[in-house]
Amino acid sequence: KLKQEKSVKIPVYDFTTHGRHKDWKNVYGASVIIFEGIMSLADKELLQLLDMKIFVDSDIRLVRRLRRDITERRRDIEGVIKQYNKFVKPAFEQFIEPAMRLADIVVNMVAIDLIVQHVHSQLEERELSVRALLASAQQTHALPQTLSVLASSPQVGGLHTIIRNKETSRDKFIFYSKRLMRLLIEHALTFLPSQPCAVQTPQGHEYEGGGDDGRITGVSVLRAGETMEPALRAVCKDVRIGKIFIQTNLDSGEPELHYLRLPKDISEDHVIVMDSTVSTGAAAMMAVRVLLDHEVQEEKIMLVSLLMAELGVHSVAYAFPKVKIITTAVDKSLDDYLHVIPGIGDFGTNGSESCSDEDQEQRL
Repeated sequence: KLKQEKSVKIPVYDFTTHGRHKDWKNVYGASVIIFEGIMSLADKELLQLLDMKIFVDSDIRLVRRLRRDITERRRDIEGVIKQYNKFVKPAFEQFIEPAMRLADIVVNMVAIDLIVQHVHSQLEERELSVRALLASAQQTHALPQTLSVLASSPQVGGLHTIIRNKETSRDKFIFYSKRLMRLLIEHALTFLPSQPCAVQTPQGHEYEGGGDDGRITGVSVLRAGETMEPALRAVCKDVRIGKIFIQTNLDSGEPELHYLRLPKDISEDHVIVMDSTVSTGAAAMMAVRVLLDHEVQEEKIMLVSLLMAELGVHSVAYAFPKVKIITTAVDKSLDDYLHVIPGIGDFGTNGSESCSDEDQEQRL
């Protein structure tokens, strides 16, 4: 599942008690998956899944074990040496050392550093090629067919004029952005499937209409995405809400998942991912990736944003071609701070009070 970029749950082992914790840990798929352990080459089925098998031949096993077990696992030196001579060393010679012949390469610790550098360089080259492709698509390709922009009208244009105007007061910004969010959510709901449904009218006649086909869950990309929750709740009674907090790592420039709370059994739902603005699309793509990890079908995911940049639209569509992208406007470019241009500035700050009292109580 990890190679398919899906999440798995793994047990957590406590080395001080020599047993498993009751809690399990979520591990998410990635471009590079390193499966490490002294028995990692022991399973024949697992060997078939490995693209490269490395055996690290180290002559400092006892020194490393002493340092680790005493400082990290709170064991005494006599116990560590006794365990090493009685169990670890004989077991290594009997079970681990023979696995060396199954490895593609046998290396020492210096060679491991070279391999790490090689993996980093390959990832950087891949990232640069993808970014170049997206930049080219932004300049030469039409916007993707999975994109739907709210139809232009005097009302929509007027609302955009108000919330884009730097002279607009905070109260007006909140009021009119809420109106635009309501229109956007109503527009997004038109893309949800429905099934025929017949009802009896008060006059005793049958009416052939339609009903929802499946449960709806909204997922806010914190913090600005929360401002769209009231609009969704206003039109979808008893809608379930999840939250994802994604923040950019200042050193790597990559988005990182810091918090996740999703409703149970979300895998069968139609999911509306809400973020007020999408610039590069990095946070939106991570949010979609997390939902896919939780078995949500890609074609059941909608990304709904008040404003998007062309780069963000192309990025999301390239990575997830089945995700429906819905917005009220697409702006051309980004500034040096990755704000959408002409844009509406920092929406998370300007519109943070647009959540209702009920939403404020449900904040993290």
